[in-house]
Amino acid sequence: MFAPDDPLAPPAPAFEEPWQAQALALADAMVRAGHFSAADWAEALGAALREAEAAGAPDTLGTYFTAVLTALERLAETRAGLTADTRAERRAAWEAAYRRTPHGQPVTL
Repeated sequence: MFAPDDPLAPPAPAFEEPWQAQALALADAMVRAGHFSAADWAEALGAALREAEAAGAPDTLGTYFTAVLTALERLAETRAGLTADTRAERRAAWEAAYRRTPHGQPVTL
């Protein structure tokens, strides 16, 4: 554990929300499973970050993790064999599921 005055301690929490850690874990799992390479991931994330910057998005964790999602979605479609239509259907199904799930309960499809 880092002490409050430790110069090597991170300046702030790395994640604002649990889903942010899960998104990076998903990217890592997809690289390890061979769906795309670490270089593919770095290229896709870099492209999404450059697009966000060009669009005037602020330099925040929120912008970073929006780029993470963008990169994951693009790689899922281009490298992991998921079609845009299938991704959209799955996203709609998850959104419907979390809207009908009582707060604090696990979301199930």
